[in-house]
Formats: sequence, C-alpha cells, structure tokens
Amino acid sequence: MRFADLSLAAQTAYAELYSQAQVFEMTHALAGLVGTFHKRAVKRREYWYFAYRDIDQKLRMAYIGPDKERVRALVERFEKIKETKPLASPARMAIVAGCTPAAPKHFRIIKRLAEYGFFRAGGILIGTHAFLALGNMLGVRWHDGAATLDVDFAHAGSNVSVALPADIRIDVHGALESLEMGLLPITEFNGKTGAQYRNPNDRELRLDFVTSMTRSGKPVSMPNLRLTLEPLKFMEFSLEQTTQGCVFSNLGACVVNLPAPERYAVHKLIVYGERPVAERAKARKDLLQAASLVSYFLENGQADIFNAAWQDAIGRGKGWRTRTTQGKAALLRLAPDLGQKNLWLE
Repeated sequence: MRFADLSLAAQTAYAELYSQAQVFEMTHALAGLVGTFHKRAVKRREYWYFAYRDIDQKLRMAYIGPDKERVRALVERFEKIKETKPLASPARMAIVAGCTPAAPKHFRIIKRLAEYGFFRAGGILIGTHAFLALGNMLGVRWHDGAATLDVDFAHAGSNVSVALPADIRIDVHGALESLEMGLLPITEFNGKTGAQYRNPNDRELRLDFVTSMTRSGKPVSMPNLRLTLEPLKFMEFSLEQTTQGCVFSNLGACVVNLPAPERYAVHKLIVYGERPVAERAKARKDLLQAASLVSYFLENGQADIFNAAWQDAIGRGKGWRTRTTQGKAALLRLAPDLGQKNLWLE
C-alpha cells in the first residue's frame, strides 16, 4: 500500500480545520473593504472573487475560490461573521487525529505568504508540500515521497489562459523579509533579483517561485507581486483547474491554492524525464508521488479522473506525448501493478 486511509475522526478534523481557516482568512483579508462578490469564468470554469477599490481607487480583485458549494457557503456567511477563532487548537486536533502537518519552519513561510495575499493573488503551492496537502484533502496519509527540504510556489504570471482571477498588488519580497529567517534572493548575473530564495546559514532551506515557459525563456518579473518567476517547461499543466486545501502545523493553519491531484500526478510523469542526472533522487520522488496518487485513484474507483488528465497531456503535441509516455514507462517499472488499461486509455 502506498497510502493509508485517515480515520473518520481525522477526516472530520481536517474538514473542520479547513472550514475555519477559510472563514478566518476571508474575514481578515476583506475586513474593512467595501465591495461585492461575484463570479468570473476562466477557461469554462467559474471562480468567486471579491471586487473592491483600494486607496488609489483602482479596482482590485481578491480571489476567493472555485465555484463550489463550500465557497458559496462562505460567501453567504461572510456578512454574518462577527468574531474569529484562533486556528492553532483545531490544527493540533487534526494532527493528533492523524493528519499530516507541514514542518513548522516551512509552515511559517507558507502562512506568511498567505497573510500577505500571495494565494489570493493567484499564487499556487506546488511540490512536496502540495503533495502532502493533497493527501489530507483526499483523506489519506502517504507512505512514500513525502520528505522535502524545499518549499515551492508557482504563479501563472502573464499567462491569462491559466491565471486565477486576481490582480492584487502584494509584496512577496517584503513578506519573506518580515519573517527574519535570513532568506535572501539569489541574484542573477544581470544584477536582478532571481526566483529563488536561500538562507546562507541554512542551505537545506530553499524557496523556488516558478511559472510556465515563456518564448524568451527568461525569468519573468512580476512588479505587482514584487517577485521574479522562473519559467519551466510544461508547468502550465499543474496551473490549470486548480483546487484549494489547508496547510497546517501546531502553529495554526492557512488556505492555499493547489494543483488538482490528477494533474499533479500526470505532471510528475511529464517532468520525470526533464530532470538532469544530478537530480535523479528528485526524479525518483516524482515517480513515487505519481504512483501514490495513481494508486489512490485506482483503489477508489476513480481511474477515469486520472485518465482524463492523462489524455489531456498526451493530446497536447509530440513533445508532451513523448515525455508523458516516458514517465509512464518509468512509473510502470517502479510500480508494475499500476498498468491497468483503464488508467492509460488514449
């Protein structure tokens, strides 16, 4: 088994924590703002956002979430919220029940970016922390591929075809500075701030900010975020049809945007072959995470969900098909039990 089902108590604790985190963050993010909620369609999917005018009277859009029952309920409840409750206690209850927390050091970073509006501005948590968050969301605890020293984030940048509906101006660099964790941006040869942050005294901690590939292949400067993004091939696949989840530690909890689990799994197959030889350990982790998610869909009778994402990827062109099928071959060498035809229909 590549995962274990969380107990009903753990799943309930996570659902309650997620709900409280959503209410808490919406209340604090929109406190004192005069505006309205409404929906906006992006690539045939609808999202809720909050439109308001900032101090310079420019119209801003605060991202709330995809048009799902839970988000609609939050919108309805927003005006009725008078008080908020600390999230540390329900987060600890979820951990005790068996849910998987983030390491406190990593959680502080994710939480601070959430407080500064990074996720409301369209930011997405990716990498292993997203994998862990997806496990809690799906009601499972992963057995493989869950260790990480990095914290990875993505943003669609100027790619409006996958961008979440938000145009908030925030200061990511200022958010990281405010943590006083010694995180410094890696400077490029041209003197501009790069898309990676490190602490010279803690080389195990690394932050990466990425986006989908651009024509120039050069880092993408985002003045509205005070951030630079590193373009990566095939990244857009994980930035489409995103979902939301909750990240937490014993310090509290926050709501983040996440890749859809089926797209995350297929993307791991795509990037497997893109890893250089020096990153074979990461390539193996890509396969372990993909195997865990594919197993989940197979064992829960949801092979069609994974297959839809698989067909999307292989239908995007020769390069996409080549890399995706290479990833599939590597996955089946590692996990031959995942060779069922209903997973890989073309």
